[in-house]
Amino acid sequence: MCLLGLTGSAAAASPSRASPASVSPASASPATASTRSAAGKTLRVAMDSSGVDTLNPFVSYFNGSLDLFGAIYPTLTVIEKNGKPGPYLATSWSLSKDHRTWTFKIRPGLKWSDGKPLTAADAAWTFHLIMTNDVAATANGTLVSHFESVSAPNPTTLVITTNQPQADLTYVSVPIYGIPIVPEHIWKSHVKGLKSYQNDSFPVVGYGPWTLTGYKTDQYATLDANKSFVFGAPKYGHLIERLYKTSDSAVAALRSGQLDYISGVNATEFTSLRRTSGVHTVQAAGNGWNGLELNPGARTRGGKPIGTGNPALKDPVLRRAIALSIDKKTLVGKVLDGYGTVGQGYLPPAWSQWVWKPPPGQEQKYDPHKANQLLDKAGYRRGRGGIRVDPKNGKPLVLRLGIHSDESEDAAFAPYIAGWLGDIGIKVVIHPMSMSALNSDLGKGDWDMLIDAWTSGPDPTYMLGIQSCTTLPNEQGTGGNTDSFFCDPRYEKLFGQQQSQFDPEQRARIVGKMQKILYDADVDIMFYNKRQKIATSSKVTGMNTGTPDAQGFYPAQSSFWSYLDAAPTAQRHYSAGGIGLWFGIAAAVIVLGAGAAIIRHRAGVDDRE
Repeated sequence: MCLLGLTGSAAAASPSRASPASVSPASASPATASTRSAAGKTLRVAMDSSGVDTLNPFVSYFNGSLDLFGAIYPTLTVIEKNGKPGPYLATSWSLSKDHRTWTFKIRPGLKWSDGKPLTAADAAWTFHLIMTNDVAATANGTLVSHFESVSAPNPTTLVITTNQPQADLTYVSVPIYGIPIVPEHIWKSHVKGLKSYQNDSFPVVGYGPWTLTGYKTDQYATLDANKSFVFGAPKYGHLIERLYKTSDSAVAALRSGQLDYISGVNATEFTSLRRTSGVHTVQAAGNGWNGLELNPGARTRGGKPIGTGNPALKDPVLRRAIALSIDKKTLVGKVLDGYGTVGQGYLPPAWSQWVWKPPPGQEQKYDPHKANQLLDKAGYRRGRGGIRVDPKNGKPLVLRLGIHSDESEDAAFAPYIAGWLGDIGIKVVIHPMSMSALNSDLGKGDWDMLIDAWTSGPDPTYMLGIQSCTTLPNEQGTGGNTDSFFCDPRYEKLFGQQQSQFDPEQRARIVGKMQKILYDADVDIMFYNKRQKIATSSKVTGMNTGTPDAQGFYPAQSSFWSYLDAAPTAQRHYSAGGIGLWFGIAAAVIVLGAGAAIIRHRAGVDDRE
């Protein structure tokens, strides 16, 4: 799941560029002497807290992984700083009159990091593999679900034909939120064992602003600048992405000068950092949601029941009662200190063209009295200790709540959820799990409720696709990236319609209908959309892209541009030769931060965040 996951995962936005007209190339300058002069300097950033599930882009959907893929693999287009697709590998594109054949002109003369030519054939091979291989389709299969054929008639031409008009095609392959294009000559020998292939031979062969030179599980990734990158070389010679188990430890590293950038600071620490000398703080529009997933009956694509979910959650009355029992305003106030908005629609506020709100009178407001009435009427009588009994099997209504043990926000609001559900007669057992363990249980259906988070790029297809029937696991219980085993024929029909609608207003209306179906199903209960809270060392500039709005909030930020545009504002007191020493220092910071987190955990809910 994407913490885009969460990391998540793929994207797109206003289809204004997706029209039957050619797009002219963007200006792109090679690396210059001034940018190369920064070689030896190291930009040090906190990796997304989701971490890296795998370095295999065909099966990964954690945000930590997706950020790395955006840095080391090319895509057809790039999301420009205005949120629209612009040239990257493709310098221009055109669309046939029937809106079914796209022709992309591929930039000539590029080379993979091992010196082999990078051509349209690599893009065609990547897309075709996802189209024809269930494992390769795990992360991004929904994005090519309407592809009929892909070909590369010559090294600089890519032709994609779809079985219906597809308005979002220029967003299908974009950094971080779309399909990374991989080198065929490296990957073709790994197709047979693709599910288990780790892609951990360093340096990883790719093409992007950076080259991945090393990775240590749950610790860090090291990258070197691509000095001949098409948009210009990064201003730093090296990049280190360090995974911190707690937000506290990352903030401690920033304060001590051992870290340059954090995106995703928790509320209490952000308030404190705003008053800290040498640290620059900003807020950006929320591009994701935090919420509660309910298991309505895990099953495969063929309808075979799987997992150990509580069968009571198949009842829509019970799910609605749970939705009514949660006080979202309190979560925003207590957990976020007000740095966010109450969740309603499935798509985040960063992409305003897709924002949906329930019609007046149909809002699911906090109403425990109504929740109790619904359960009473449905026959969920109260038994010993006030715990309700499932009328179908006579068992006490006890639900497991899976939370991320490495996410401070989960620990903060889990007691609230347990208390509110207790008020309506549902006993909650909290199960802290690591990110990897929680996601392993998710696909198997071995859960009742999960606290989760996803982020999204500017096009809604990927996020909406997570709720598509095609993302359910196959009959062997593998594949797909569903988050709640949702599958609804009405939703499925609309999903296809929104992809083929080129009129932005019409598409938005279809997307709104889809969000209404999800809202009424109560399988993904949106807690809130939190703003992106960013803290940067004052020794670094250029990391915050775009122009703040009237409230001072930046547009949603992308690590692709932030890490590429970042530049030092003063001479550092370390060099590339000091990377190993920095790792040792950072490891000590992590231990100290973990201890601080334990103290905060014992302090009580009202004292956290």
